[in-house]
Amino acid sequence: MAETAWSTDTGEAVYRSRDPVRNLRLRVHLQRITSSNYFRYQPAAQPGKDLIDLATFRPQPTASGHRPDEDEEEEVVIGWQEKLFSQFEVDLYQNEAACQSPLDHQYRQEILKLEDSDGRKNRRIFTYTDSDRYTNLEEHCQKMTTAASEIPSFLVERMANVRRRRQDRRGMEGGILKSRVVTWEPSEEFVRNSHVINTPLQTMYIMADLGPYGKLGYKKYEHVLCTLKVDSNGVITVKPDFTGLKGPYRIETEGEKQELWKYTIDNVSSLAQPEEEEREQRVFKDLYSRHKEYLSSLVGTDFEMTVPGALRLFVNGEVVSAQGYEYDNLYVHFFVELPATNWSSPAFQQLSGITQTCATKSLGMDKVAYFSYPFTFEASFLHKDESDDALPAWPVLYCEVLSLDFWQRYRVEGYGAAVLPATPGSHTLTLSTWRPLELSTRAELRRFFIGGSLELEDPSYVRIPGTFKGERLSRFGLRTETTGSVTFRLHCLHQSRAFMESRSLRKRMRSVLDRLEGFSQQSSIHNVLEAFRRARRRMREARESLPHDLGSPSETTVS
Repeated sequence: MAETAWSTDTGEAVYRSRDPVRNLRLRVHLQRITSSNYFRYQPAAQPGKDLIDLATFRPQPTASGHRPDEDEEEEVVIGWQEKLFSQFEVDLYQNEAACQSPLDHQYRQEILKLEDSDGRKNRRIFTYTDSDRYTNLEEHCQKMTTAASEIPSFLVERMANVRRRRQDRRGMEGGILKSRVVTWEPSEEFVRNSHVINTPLQTMYIMADLGPYGKLGYKKYEHVLCTLKVDSNGVITVKPDFTGLKGPYRIETEGEKQELWKYTIDNVSSLAQPEEEEREQRVFKDLYSRHKEYLSSLVGTDFEMTVPGALRLFVNGEVVSAQGYEYDNLYVHFFVELPATNWSSPAFQQLSGITQTCATKSLGMDKVAYFSYPFTFEASFLHKDESDDALPAWPVLYCEVLSLDFWQRYRVEGYGAAVLPATPGSHTLTLSTWRPLELSTRAELRRFFIGGSLELEDPSYVRIPGTFKGERLSRFGLRTETTGSVTFRLHCLHQSRAFMESRSLRKRMRSVLDRLEGFSQQSSIHNVLEAFRRARRRMREARESLPHDLGSPSETTVS
């Protein structure tokens, strides 16, 4: 006899199906391989013979007429959530006093009907459905790693007492919320029932009663053959996987009378007919078209376009963190300054914001405050001409970091500024800050005890203010101290008709101003613009300083 090739992979397999799970059919085949108590001998002595005839070694029939050899092999086809009663349940629910719930009384009626008819089609193989009070303890004893000395964590121990179940099917009357959104004093039972994944899940267990002959119906002989789990998304989890071309699975019972069993699990669900598949495709096509129309109705048919020569800038930003400051409980005041020419923003647009007050935590040698404060704004640039004084500037982001203590005393911790990125995409900006400093012991004592410090009347003084019209901005005599830094995360989106040009689509991605009118600022747009302005100013001053009585050749050369 050839040696059986066992399948040792008992892990779970995950499938996804769009068909209703009620069409699932499984064929389970169970067979006993060896037994130490295969026969119960009853020798029948015959007078006049010293030897016993081998024909007298015969198995005893049971009261129900079943013979032991009929228990050696069994095959059953099981549908999804189909209830097959075990011998233990048959004996239990025949006693009306043991029926407590409506489900118990329903099972009792079904068992009585089976007894009146041809009886059960199964003997050893039975099922536990999602409505039964059964929990597989082996599911709660699984290890997370392959280490032999693994110690379960606190979360693993807590989750071991929880089983994912379907949510309460009782709907809310009139859409009124029956429970509070926040439970301030949750009980232990509430935590145990709520600390689960809320994905609706149905479970079904295919079991086998592997008790010895004549001892069916004992809980200690029950073994799990297969576990099926189905969620609302059509994901089917099977453990162990379908046998297919692999060898059968084996079960070896424990105890004095060890026995070896093998079983196979096959998917015998009927295939859909061509007419059903075609009808299903039509239904899905109609569903997808309706969903597409619904999304189109939300977006609208008219897509708002910019005027020719205009650029629309969308920024979704986040104040990530601030670190390196002297005091705790920090908050950030920030705003965006648009250049005075050619830039505008909608009337409802807010270009400033204030974060929440955030306590700091130690990170290495620094104290860091994590804000994660989101903000968004929109601005438009309209290019009119390309004269000498029409080179466009870019919006600037300013920030002011302040601290607030228990007595509501605030202190300025630093000022910073940076030019917004000129290219679309995700950018991370770290703004180094400084604060005005007054070199006196009295000022430092006032800052420590009663709060307050030197402040800038115009925060845009961190850079060259947009309202400044002079040629030179002097900061001589202003004493400052370098403080910490603020981190911003910006996601920039640009919209312009220039992006729709076929020539632009074939070119490599460049800065926005390159696409609009041919200006090239690749590294730092602000520095390039400032350099252009200074060069034009020097050329203008050089032309004005030339003598007026020069000859034509010199004038021609200079021009």
